[in-house]
Amino acid sequence: MLPQKQAEEAIVSNFSETEHEGGGKEEGREDEQQQQHSMLSMKSFLWHGGSAWDAWFSCASNQVAQVLLTLPYSFSQMGMLSGILLQIFYGFLGSWTAYLISVLYVEYRSRKEKENVSFKNHVIQWFEVLDGLLGPYWKAVGLAFNCTFLLFGSVIQLIACASNIYYINDRLDKRTWTYIFGACCATTVFIPSFHNYRIWSFLGLGMTTYTAWYLTIAAVVHGQVEGASHTAPTKLVLYFTGATNILYTFGGHAVTVEIMHAMWKPQKFKYIYLFATLYVFTLTIPSATAVYWSFGDQLLNHSNAFSLLPKNRWRDAAVILMLIHQFITFGFACTPLYFVWEKVIGMHDTKSICLRALARLPVVIPIWFLAIIFPFFGPINSAVGALLVSFTVYIIPSLAHMLTYRKASARQVKNCSYFDMLMVFWSKKLFSFVFLFN
Repeated sequence: MLPQKQAEEAIVSNFSETEHEGGGKEEGREDEQQQQHSMLSMKSFLWHGGSAWDAWFSCASNQVAQVLLTLPYSFSQMGMLSGILLQIFYGFLGSWTAYLISVLYVEYRSRKEKENVSFKNHVIQWFEVLDGLLGPYWKAVGLAFNCTFLLFGSVIQLIACASNIYYINDRLDKRTWTYIFGACCATTVFIPSFHNYRIWSFLGLGMTTYTAWYLTIAAVVHGQVEGASHTAPTKLVLYFTGATNILYTFGGHAVTVEIMHAMWKPQKFKYIYLFATLYVFTLTIPSATAVYWSFGDQLLNHSNAFSLLPKNRWRDAAVILMLIHQFITFGFACTPLYFVWEKVIGMHDTKSICLRALARLPVVIPIWFLAIIFPFFGPINSAVGALLVSFTVYIIPSLAHMLTYRKASARQVKNCSYFDMLMVFWSKKLFSFVFLFN
C-alpha cells in the first residue's frame, strides 16, 4: 500500500503547493470565510456546500434516478445473474474512470494556478481540462459528447416525470404533464452552481432510498405472481438492450468535474465516487432483484416497476418523491449546460442571480420542446447508454489519462511511482476492452 499512498500524495502535491501561492491565496481566504460562517448561518448550512460529504451526496443522488424503476425491466431482458454482475462491473469500472478524471482535473488546475490563473468566478469543466492537457481537438470531442449526453439526460428526466405522475393522476395525458413539469424544472435556472445543491442532494438521496426500499419490500410482500417465469435471457438483442440501461445507471461522469470544483478541497474527491457507487448498489441490486423475482417475465411488457405494484399510499408516496428527485436530477444535468452557455455569451462571471437565470432560459426551452415532441424515454435511454455513456464514462477519460502521461518525462514531473504507471497500463487495457465490446 505504500507505493500507492505515495502516488496519491504525488497526484495532489502540485495542487497543495499552489493552494498557498498566487490565486490560491484568494481561495484560501475564501475557505477561511466559509468555515467561519458555515456554523453560524442557516443560509450557509442549507445553501453553501463544498465538503466531501456534499460531494458524496451529489454523486450518489445523481447516479440513480428514473433508472431505479427500469432496472427490473432490464433484469427481465438479461436475467438476474447477469443484471447483478453487470451492475457491479460497470459500477466499479465507472468509479475507476471517475478517479482518472479527478487526477486530470487536479493536474490541469495545478498547472493553471502555477500560471497565476484564478478560478474565483469561473467553474472548471471537463472540456476545459481536456483543452488544457491535450489541446483544442480534445476540447471539441469532450464538449460534443458531454453536452449531447446532458441534453438527452435532461429530456429523459422530463419525460420520466410525466410517465410517473400518470400512475397517480391519469386525468391529463402525458404530454400535458410534460408541459407542466417543464415549467417547474425551468426554475433550476435560479440555482447558481453545485455549491448550492447541498440540501437538494441530501433530500434527493433520501427520496431514492425510500423508493428503492419501497420497491424491495412491496415486491417481497406481494410475493411471486401465479405462474411466474424467469426465462431471460432469450434474445441477444434484449440482453444488450438491458445492458445499456445498466450502463446508463453509472454514467454520471458528465458532471464529475463540476462537483469536484464545488468542493473546498477538490483533492479529497479521489474515492468519493467509489463510496457513492457502493451505496447505490444497496439501492439498485435489492430492488431490481426483488421486483424481478416477484413478477418475472411480466416485466418485459412493463418497463416501469410502478405499473405492476398495487396502488396504495406507499406507492403514491414513492411516486411523489421520485418526481421531486427528478426535478433535482434535471438541475444536475442542466447546470453544466448553463455554464457552457454562460461562457459562450460572456455571462459566466455575472454575480446577479436574476440576470444569470434570464440568460439560462435559452438552454431550458429546447429541452422542454424535445421532451414534448418525444414522449418516450425507453429508446432514448438505450441510445444514450450505448453511444454516449460508453465514450463519456469509459473511453474518453481512459484515453485522456493515457495520453496525458504517455511520456516518461510527464510521469517524472509528477514524481509518479508504480501505481501511476499501473493507471496508464490499465487505461490502455480498458480502452481496448470497451472499444471491442461496443
